[in-house]
Amino acid sequence: MESFWEYLQNLTDAQSIISRGGFYLLLIVVFAETGLFFGFFLPGDYLLFMAGLLCAAGKVDVTISTLVLSLIAAGILGNFTGYWFGYRTGPVLFNKNDSLFFKKRYVVLASDFYEKYGGMALILGRFFPIVRTFAPIFAGVVKVNVKKFALFNLIGSCIWVCVFTLGGFFLGKRFPQLKDYLQYIVLGLILVTTIPLVVAYARKKYLETKEKN
Repeated sequence: MESFWEYLQNLTDAQSIISRGGFYLLLIVVFAETGLFFGFFLPGDYLLFMAGLLCAAGKVDVTISTLVLSLIAAGILGNFTGYWFGYRTGPVLFNKNDSLFFKKRYVVLASDFYEKYGGMALILGRFFPIVRTFAPIFAGVVKVNVKKFALFNLIGSCIWVCVFTLGGFFLGKRFPQLKDYLQYIVLGLILVTTIPLVVAYARKKYLETKEKN
């Protein structure tokens, strides 16, 4: 019987999600990570890439078209859920105490990102961990027009899923040996998607310190 922490560890391991949970767990994880505030710790970009790579290797029991369309749908529904949650909770979310599955600073980070990029944050934010989870929630808090939100949600989900999933699929078809270097691929994707967020956070802290002095 798995412990709670072992279960959480498996949920953050893309290969484990796909190999042990299969297609439907993959969709649930993508849905949770794109709209439920406690899903910020789940893998996103590299989960999609791994899904495409393993689909090319025949280790996912659906076709690539079914995989891509289903992941797009999961991403859209996740964002709509996040929007609804933010719409219902409103500014109260900013006063919520930190817990294991909620960090107020992440909401602030998403709000700063949204204020900088406007509606495009719902597209660009798909490519940044944490922002991907909290941007739709913040859009609901500020009550972005539903039609506008739906458009950016659709575009963002399509681009995000296609870039990573099809990227993994076609690379897997072209270079079948890539499946033997999964740990390095995962590490590379984590670095690529996390570094810009760390830089932005450090820059924000630097400017705040400079203003105080």
